[in-house]
Amino acid sequence: MNDNVKSAARVLDILELLSRAEEPMALKDLVTVLGLPKSSAHALLRTLQSRGYVQRDAADRYALSDSLRQSPGWIGGPDAHLVAVARPVMDRLRDDLDETVFLGVRGNRGDVKVIAKSVSRAPIRYDSDDPGLRPAYCTAMGRVLLAFWDKKSTDAYLLRTRLRAYTPRTVTNAAKLRMVLAKVAADGYAVLEEEYVLGGSATATPVFGGDGTVVAALNVGTVSARYPAAKSRIIAGVVRGAAALSQRLGYRRAA
Repeated sequence: MNDNVKSAARVLDILELLSRAEEPMALKDLVTVLGLPKSSAHALLRTLQSRGYVQRDAADRYALSDSLRQSPGWIGGPDAHLVAVARPVMDRLRDDLDETVFLGVRGNRGDVKVIAKSVSRAPIRYDSDDPGLRPAYCTAMGRVLLAFWDKKSTDAYLLRTRLRAYTPRTVTNAAKLRMVLAKVAADGYAVLEEEYVLGGSATATPVFGGDGTVVAALNVGTVSARYPAAKSRIIAGVVRGAAALSQRLGYRRAA
């Protein structure tokens, strides 16, 4: 077995062991179980940690990243790093608003991929376990990502996408959607009431990376019946949460 194949096998051994572990593992215990050289195991763990697959706690113990354990589907690389940075912000926002918080990124063709969520503890709450892509044109996260995409890409998305009605309230007119997206860009957030799911409303705002580009959308989903009374508080909360997350990612807003 060549060195590259051996390293790949060791990486998979580490991930599989940590996925089965009931609590974080110290380096010495991991080395003992897998029979790996300590230096090699340490180097591989540091690489996995830097790519967002593994996290290390204050006691120098390693565990599979929450982004892998809790997110809808397997994610790694930049998305895993984004989730790791976002998790405390999302949990705090969930607790402040007592509503469910989602984090979504743009898929290859413009629709939304949910990479993390922090579910409300309220007895009646909005939640979704849909692992697939969500349409950008009729979701709050999607409208944020379309509004802050370059115009050429957004126009191409609207041209190739069949704008079907998910509910009687879904906007399916391309010209009207462009007006809606212009408002989202001007306001800095998107509000969506029962256009994707009856009974569910959402508020989303952009998350900026260190280079100033929009890397994700932060979203608060709520039951429509209680949304009107909480709307201004939810908007303020999600805008504040996205600003905190953007700052954690290295974004510095220009004066």
